[in-house]
Amino acid sequence: MGLRFLEHLLILTHDPEGTRDWFIDNLGFREGYHPEFGFPVYWLYIGDQDVIHIGKARFSDHQDIYLQTPNDVQGTDYSAGGAPGSGRIDHLCLNCEGIEEFIERLTRNSVEFNERKAHNSNLYQLFMREPINGIKVELNFAWHEAVRIGRVPAWTDAGSNDRPVAEVMTDQPPIPASSF
Repeated sequence: MGLRFLEHLLILTHDPEGTRDWFIDNLGFREGYHPEFGFPVYWLYIGDQDVIHIGKARFSDHQDIYLQTPNDVQGTDYSAGGAPGSGRIDHLCLNCEGIEEFIERLTRNSVEFNERKAHNSNLYQLFMREPINGIKVELNFAWHEAVRIGRVPAWTDAGSNDRPVAEVMTDQPPIPASSF
């Protein structure tokens, strides 16, 4: 089990275009491909790796629901409200291996998390919120790790999932050898 590397940060801001342009113009990032999430985002890259994701704070109810974790407190604004100067990091994403050990540790420590199958990819994700500062943490694993131990995501490309594990596992894309 172990952390492998930081994947990306998501910044929610009142001015996503200005934020994007600043990082491109001043730091040399390049804008690149991102999946369709049902709300606008910009992904900024260093080489072939997307490292900064930018979105508009409070863009839509769909975005708010998609970005929730199971222990979010009803009525608490985690979006930073989009006020000038309030752009904030929405979540920290870490690439990991050893999903079974992470799930055991989180469960043992009473950390609530939800599970997702990432859009158009072979990633299996665990989302939780760090309770001291309210920062969301995303842990990404290779999809085959979750399949191996029979995990079923609560959220898939099709939205909220209430289907049996056998059905979910059979409609996933093939896993390319480069994912292992």
